[in-house]
Amino acid sequence: MLDNQQERLEFSNWIVGFTDGEGCFTVSIFKNSTTKLGWQIFPEFVITQNEQDEKLLHLIQKFFKCGIVKLNRRQDNHKFNLYQYSVRNIEDLRKIIIPFFKQNSLRTKKRKDFQIFSRIVQRIIRKEHLNKKGFKAIADLASKMNRQKKRKF
Repeated sequence: MLDNQQERLEFSNWIVGFTDGEGCFTVSIFKNSTTKLGWQIFPEFVITQNEQDEKLLHLIQKFFKCGIVKLNRRQDNHKFNLYQYSVRNIEDLRKIIIPFFKQNSLRTKKRKDFQIFSRIVQRIIRKEHLNKKGFKAIADLASKMNRQKKRKF
């Protein structure tokens, strides 16, 4: 896709800026009766665009060589559907997404969310989410991200 180092650097900078504007590092926590603690922690990197710009998400997917682009049908009064580029696989997050954004720093308040996100992914890799103390520590970290929503478990 990118023929030389300079093109790759320019595209990397573009992805950082695009993520600062349109991306999100998120950690969702869902009830799941099939898990040991009854809850599931779900880290995800997402970039969302209107359907007119879906092709940009495919370029990003091609660059990272992971994740999926999917349709997210709107249920509101907007005319266009949304598409999302999303990376959920913990190994892809650990080996591709996190190293990329550590090497190519975000410039907005999303940098803080990314730093917390990275810590949470590391804790999940160490399987800390499988015990009550580790789960609570992860949930507390997640509550400091994005909208800073306090979670009760």
